[in-house]
Amino acid sequence: MSLRFLSPEWADALTAAVNAGDAFAQAAGAQHARIQQVITSPDGETRYWTTIEDGTIAMGMGDLDAPDATITQSYDTAVALARRELSPVTGFMMGKIKVDGNMGLLMGLAGALGKLADAMAELDVQY
Repeated sequence: MSLRFLSPEWADALTAAVNAGDAFAQAAGAQHARIQQVITSPDGETRYWTTIEDGTIAMGMGDLDAPDATITQSYDTAVALARRELSPVTGFMMGKIKVDGNMGLLMGLAGALGKLADAMAELDVQY
């Protein structure tokens, strides 16, 4: 069954997929992060959050209190990232991804966020 991109079911399935293996845990180590995502479209914004704590991830829809970083991008950019048609670094350098907050923390999580992207690519998602 396909999951609708940026739906609560998508967030739940992605959380479960990432936490099912040990690749993310090994890459994240003991790092902690609270990341807010804002996806913009002509119809408005979709907001979801990610927390990383001691090798596990949690995701949900809505807003996160006191995020370490907020990442803003268009829906089309989010889809391109999820499909691995665009790398995060390229998207940032092209101005398609905006980051407010602790950029150093995000850079330190590059390996863990790469494992998150691996899990996302394995999901059956309807865009």
